[in-house]
Amino acid sequence: MNRHLGRVAALLGLVASLWLVFHDNPGAVLGLMRAAGAGLLLAGVVHVLPMFANARDWQTLIRGANRPSLLAMLQIVWVRESVNCMLPVARIGGEVVSFRLLRRRGVRASTAVASLVADIQLTLISQLMFTMVGIGFLFAHAQSGTLRLASDLAWGIVALTPLLVLFSLVQHASPFERLTRMLNHATSGKLAALVGQSAQIDQAIKLIWRRRGVVLRYLFFWQPVQCLATALEIWVALYFLGTQVSFTEAVVIESLIQAVSSAAFFVPGGLGVQEGGFVLIGGALGLDPATCLALAGARRIRDLLIFIPGLFAWQIAETAGKPRSGWVSALAGNGRDADKS
Repeated sequence: MNRHLGRVAALLGLVASLWLVFHDNPGAVLGLMRAAGAGLLLAGVVHVLPMFANARDWQTLIRGANRPSLLAMLQIVWVRESVNCMLPVARIGGEVVSFRLLRRRGVRASTAVASLVADIQLTLISQLMFTMVGIGFLFAHAQSGTLRLASDLAWGIVALTPLLVLFSLVQHASPFERLTRMLNHATSGKLAALVGQSAQIDQAIKLIWRRRGVVLRYLFFWQPVQCLATALEIWVALYFLGTQVSFTEAVVIESLIQAVSSAAFFVPGGLGVQEGGFVLIGGALGLDPATCLALAGARRIRDLLIFIPGLFAWQIAETAGKPRSGWVSALAGNGRDADKS
C-alpha cells in the first residue's frame, strides 16, 4: 500500500513539475540551462561537500572500536541520500539501508539504531534553526508578497516546533523498550528476546545525548558547515545561470527549500513540491520564475549525477562479501577437493 502511495505521489509530483515548466516559459527555462552548460554539472558535484560534512557529524555519534572510517561513512551517507531521493520510500528506506550497511561494517545493532535516531533528531533541530534564520531574513527584507510568504512559513514553524521538541526529548521516556514491552505483552511473551535489545537502543541514545560536546559540535559546527556547503550549490548554479545573488540569499533559499522538502517527505524526490518551492522562495527574493525553474532543474541534474550512481553503489555494497552460489560455488568446492587429494 505504501509503495503504491509513493508511486502515485511521484506521478502527481512529476505532472506538477512539468505543468510549472510549461505554464511559465519552457523555452526560457531550457535556454538558461543550455547556456549554463557544464556549470550545472559543477554545481552538482559540489554536493559532495555537504555529504562529507554529514558523514563526519554522523560519525561523531558512533563510539567503539568498530566505528566506520570517514570514507565508509561518506559511502553510507551517499547511499542513504540516493535511496531517499530516488526511490518511493518516504524518506525511511534510506535509514533502513544505512542501518544494514553499518551492521555489515561491524557496528552493534543498538549503536547503529541510536546513531540513526540521534542523527535524525539533531538534523531536524538544526533544520528548524536554519529555517527560522531564513524566515527572519525574509521579514527583514519584506516586500508585500514576501511578507505574506514569511508569515505563512513562520506559522508553519510555530505549529511544528512542539512536535520537534517532543521528538528530540522522547529518548528520556525509553520509547523503544516501552513499545517492545507492550508488543511482547500483546503476543504473550513471543517478543521477550527483543525487550533487552530495545532497552540497549534507548540506553545508547541517552549516552549520545549525554555527550554534550559532541551534540553541540554537531548542532553548531558540522550542521552549519553542511548547510553552507549546500547553499554553495545554489550559489554556483545561479552564477552559471547568469543570476548574481549574495551568498546570504543562497543560504536563505537552501534553508527554506530544505524545510519545504522535509514537509513533503512522502513525495519521492520532492517532485513538484521542490519546483514550486523554488518559484515561491526565489520569487520572494526577486528571481524571475524561469530562473527559479532552471535552478530547480539544476537540482534535478544534481540528483541524476550523484544519486543514480549512489543506487549502484548500494547494490555493490549489499552484495560485497556474500557467499558465492550456483556453479561458481561448486567450482570453488571442487577446486578445494582437488587440492586436498
